[in-house]
Amino acid sequence: MNKSSGSKSALSVQTIVLAQIGWAVLALLFFLLFSVPAPGQPRPYWYSVGTSILETIAFVTAAILCFRNWQSPQIVSGRNVWLCIGLGMLCYFIGNLLFSYWELGLGIEPDVSPGDFFFVFAYIFLLIGMLLVVISRRLNLEIWQWGIVGVIAALGIILAYLVSAPATDGTAQSSFLSPAIAQTAPAKPAQKPRSTAQTAPAAAKPKSPTATSPAPATSDKALPAPVIPTEKASTPVTTGENSKVPAWAQTLDNILSPLKPFLDWFYVISDILLLIIATTLLLAFWGGRFAQSWRMIAAAAFSFYIADIWFKYATNRLSNYQSGGLLEVFWIFSGVLFGIGAALEYDVSSRSRSRTGGRRRTS
Repeated sequence: MNKSSGSKSALSVQTIVLAQIGWAVLALLFFLLFSVPAPGQPRPYWYSVGTSILETIAFVTAAILCFRNWQSPQIVSGRNVWLCIGLGMLCYFIGNLLFSYWELGLGIEPDVSPGDFFFVFAYIFLLIGMLLVVISRRLNLEIWQWGIVGVIAALGIILAYLVSAPATDGTAQSSFLSPAIAQTAPAKPAQKPRSTAQTAPAAAKPKSPTATSPAPATSDKALPAPVIPTEKASTPVTTGENSKVPAWAQTLDNILSPLKPFLDWFYVISDILLLIIATTLLLAFWGGRFAQSWRMIAAAAFSFYIADIWFKYATNRLSNYQSGGLLEVFWIFSGVLFGIGAALEYDVSSRSRSRTGGRRRTS
């Protein structure tokens, strides 16, 4: 009986791990093949929907696997640990749905979306869950291991500071990872008619040439030219992009926008803490029976950090950045690795308890 249950457990974990790896490979191929559009063309709508689906399924699967560990009394690392991590995955799943609806459904490119509130709770639950693991582990790291933690923490702080600082030259920077700059190049010239619309009272100037100019034919030709283009150019800028956005959404976006500086600092500090805890977990669980699952969790935290740092760099340093850059695939990797870590922990804990139970029965 023990052997058959163990083989079924091994088969189930193998199936889960292979499915998770397959999902990560599919996401990577999707990003590699379609993240770079044709020159001068924006990313298609279906690409943004596809990236959202890939990310959403990765995190909801990780949440389900973490909650399975929470409900199992056999989990050695503690049920509260997986409850917190599962809540973090669930909050990120909900936040990603709200962000996708805000960006794709309503067509708003927000500084702060309603999904950010769930992202905040996702960070909080993840940090609590990983801290519980570190505390329960009773770390006994050597001096050189603490040195590695200190060096990685310092590098993470420096990198986060450099990335968080906005560009001071005011010029757009380009990157092969962010072709959205070339895609959205028409969006920047679209801001220029706003200045012409603001100077529209200068259209009264043609009246003075008509009074003083000896050649009325030239004044007749000059009058329609400034009036008609200025009205057409100002219309798409002031109402064209926002006409399809509901009033409540536009109002909520204006209310949430002032929270951007506070959320930026929260994300930066949380990313640094995740990096430090992930490094500590990686060194603490380097060997042992339960090392493999927590190495996956540490790798998931590293992937989360990479995606967050890239997104922070892109939004601060790259003009008119659109979500969907190549390095954003690390968010999907993070969800996949959290799910793999949860599956491995469940399998190892089940085998460990079944072996100890069998020994007690035979004794």
